[in-house]
Amino acid sequence: MESTAAGHDELDYVGGGLPKTTNWWGAFVIGLAGTILVTGIAPVMVTSLGAAAIPSIFIITVSGYLLCLFLAELSAMMPDRSGGSPAYAYPAFKDRWPRFAEHINGFTAWAYWLGWFPVGPLNMILASFYIVNRFSLSTAGFTPIHTQIAWWTLVISIGGLLLLLIPAIRGLRFGTVFATTLAMLSMIPLTFLAISWIFHPAVAHFSQLTSFKAPDGAGFFSNHFGHGWFTIYIAFAFLLTWNVIAMEAAACYIGETRNPDRDAKIAMNLEGAYGVFIYTLIPVAFVIVIGTKALGNVALADPKTIFVNFASKVFGAGAGSNVLNWLIAIMLILALILSALNAITGTARSLHQMSMDGQFPKFFQHTNHHGVPDRSMMFNIVCMIIVVFFGGAVEIYTFSNVGYLASFVPVLVGYYLLRKDRPNVRRPFRLPEWMKYLALALAAFYTFIYFYGGITYAQCACSQAGHSTLPYYFIGFAVLAAYLPLYWWRKRDDVKTGASAPMTIGQQAAAASGGAP
Repeated sequence: MESTAAGHDELDYVGGGLPKTTNWWGAFVIGLAGTILVTGIAPVMVTSLGAAAIPSIFIITVSGYLLCLFLAELSAMMPDRSGGSPAYAYPAFKDRWPRFAEHINGFTAWAYWLGWFPVGPLNMILASFYIVNRFSLSTAGFTPIHTQIAWWTLVISIGGLLLLLIPAIRGLRFGTVFATTLAMLSMIPLTFLAISWIFHPAVAHFSQLTSFKAPDGAGFFSNHFGHGWFTIYIAFAFLLTWNVIAMEAAACYIGETRNPDRDAKIAMNLEGAYGVFIYTLIPVAFVIVIGTKALGNVALADPKTIFVNFASKVFGAGAGSNVLNWLIAIMLILALILSALNAITGTARSLHQMSMDGQFPKFFQHTNHHGVPDRSMMFNIVCMIIVVFFGGAVEIYTFSNVGYLASFVPVLVGYYLLRKDRPNVRRPFRLPEWMKYLALALAAFYTFIYFYGGITYAQCACSQAGHSTLPYYFIGFAVLAAYLPLYWWRKRDDVKTGASAPMTIGQQAAAASGGAP
């Protein structure tokens, strides 16, 4: 990366090589796969903490919007990088610490993969529950580890993942049409439910938000679950970050937009703003309509149960209405499928970019005639099928977030470094200068949640799961450590084949024009 003129700087990096076949809408609509996770986290939060959950949800969600803004600037700066958030750390670190930057790049992409790929099996497991319930299928099964898994859950989950591979490998243009259909059929009714109480104001009781009380009547600053208020909110923040900052998924596709100068800022701002809206309004709606005390009913932690209960109170339909049950179940199933699709496609691009950068086996560089990293997607499917046998949401949450939250810390620090070291690089979308310090503060905030909140959440989750979930927390770290042998495998292969370092965008341009590479 060299300065090309006084006061002007060009950022050089290794591109992803994926075709540019979409626009801001494609990135936004597939990125809704992260926002749709509200259907799972909102019921858990309000049944656990009642109105006391609202401030926590809002604060963590706003941090996700800030993350989207940082990624909008970074993705517009590096329009040929693929894989979203983890792809932007490497160029930020490699000028200062070239060798260390390689591992920053590899670790960040691998941690992001660990954070996102389990969304696929988890969502297909949840979707299978609703299908089994609606069609009264047998719940007979077996217990491979701790949680019993119905045979139908295995069939539906594994079959669903294999079917989702079809639109995934058909390319982003086809995938966008598929994702748009799913998004419209799930997000439109979900958005309507979030604001439905406005049309029936008699059912909304804003007094339920007073003092942000828990279902047991305890105040916001009271102890919960045997822990002090600060400890418990940080523990739940660990769970929240796995969900409410996932709107950043839209960044995975900016590298495949035709006009990233425009598309990055539109897609990421729209994704972040809609995320804050839906993640705040859904839990608020539950609290003011159902009531804080009533939310203490643990049965409402099931998304279908709480949405049916909420809709019946707003629209006056009986809680047992078969039509209402079907409508809610269909909405949730489609939402879960959309999110599972992104888990296959988004992280495949991260693995592909890491391989292009030279830190991961060349196997993952391959793209099919549709221009998508098909081998990376197939690798994802195999790993997802393995995780299906974990069986339970708590186990998968604990395992997965060991990677997800950690992946953003190097990116946020990298944003600061690029602002500090490369102030004159072209930035089609530029945030105020003081935001670089906010990026550092957000990195510190996430680090604290990661280490302090992660252990505490794993301990608190034991009571919900009925067994210790700490083993899954440490399994997550073991998977993170698997990055090293995969990195060494690539380096050993490069030595054996005499492969040179991957060409950057600048070197490719020079070679194409007849200059020295």
